[in-house]
Amino acid sequence: MLPFVDLKKQFRGREAEIRAAIDRVLEHCQFILGPEVAELEAQLAAYAGVKHAIACSSGTDALLLALMAKGIGPGDAVFTTPFTFFATAEAVALTGATPIFVDIDPHTFNLDPASLEQAIIALLEQDQERHVLPRSGLDRCGKPLELRPKAIVAVDLFGLPADYQRLQAIAAAHDLVLIEDAAQSFGAELNGRRAGSLADLAATSFFPAKPLGCYGDGGAVFTDSDDAAAIVRSLAVHGQGEDRYWNERIGLNARLDTLQAAVLLAKLPVFPDELKLRAQVAERYTQALSPVASVLRPPQLPPGCRSAWAQYSLLTERRDPLRRHLADHGIPTAVYYPQPLHLQPAFAHLGYRAGDMPVAEGCARTIFSLPCHPYLEWDEVDRIADLILEFILSRLWPFPRKA
Repeated sequence: MLPFVDLKKQFRGREAEIRAAIDRVLEHCQFILGPEVAELEAQLAAYAGVKHAIACSSGTDALLLALMAKGIGPGDAVFTTPFTFFATAEAVALTGATPIFVDIDPHTFNLDPASLEQAIIALLEQDQERHVLPRSGLDRCGKPLELRPKAIVAVDLFGLPADYQRLQAIAAAHDLVLIEDAAQSFGAELNGRRAGSLADLAATSFFPAKPLGCYGDGGAVFTDSDDAAAIVRSLAVHGQGEDRYWNERIGLNARLDTLQAAVLLAKLPVFPDELKLRAQVAERYTQALSPVASVLRPPQLPPGCRSAWAQYSLLTERRDPLRRHLADHGIPTAVYYPQPLHLQPAFAHLGYRAGDMPVAEGCARTIFSLPCHPYLEWDEVDRIADLILEFILSRLWPFPRKA
């Protein structure tokens, strides 16, 4: 079976550098907040084009820290997408705030700004006809919901930045905090600005399969705000103040291990080249599959966008039989995401129903992802594309093929 993400091949290419970086940590034994962490933060901030990068223990904790730094909590409404990994809305719920789900743009799979505007007004006016809102009237603890709009969490799904120009305007008009969930998009660009710099605060993940991944869990928070950065740093270490035994706020144990920082530092020099290779793989798929684009919709890039290509995802009504055909030939695929968040059992208390988010629900039924990583060989890409074309031409269009 072809690997969906070939981490072994990546490791072999950087093995000497990664082992040397790990050995340095083993020599100095500063496993918590060692010098590699500060060095990594400086390089991440410079790469993203922001003043501050605060490394932390995971992408989920990065989101949670960003929300906590802005004081988001019980009674606050946080508008976000239902079409993403569970951690996005989970972090909102962990603060005690309530996620308000907003449907997605059918072309980018990201939060739809027009629907977002309607959802904000609907909450302010308590107008369920304008945009669907939580129906139960209760929070997850069974208390009545009296929600005030507080924040927007936009996800850069599959590595493609959301429409931050419009989102920033909406956030400013309604005095809302805008947070970028860049868990999948580190390295992406929007109009010349890199992911991590596109909102008030941003959070990313260094999970091993991400465009830039460590060898465990890891993440980072990005911001240009000195005050927000200081709060995030405090929150990540139990809310500590000037002294480790003086705690100014309730925080988390959310530090990035020094060993993970060392791995990321060893990988960063080749990260720009890996992004280029990901883009080339995606372009080769798109060109090869262009003859069947009417029944197998490829990813779409808006003007000014450069994706990090965390995933290469397509839409087709015949997803499941096509996936079986590929699996029969040793080609792995994945479905991101089979169940939108508003229909997850964990959010059943909000009273959302099937049909509330038709675009997200339609994508969940028809989307699937192909292997897409920097170390995929061209002949492997071509073989995958040929298998897809064979399936579509022989089964979806049942007429004899030309000799």
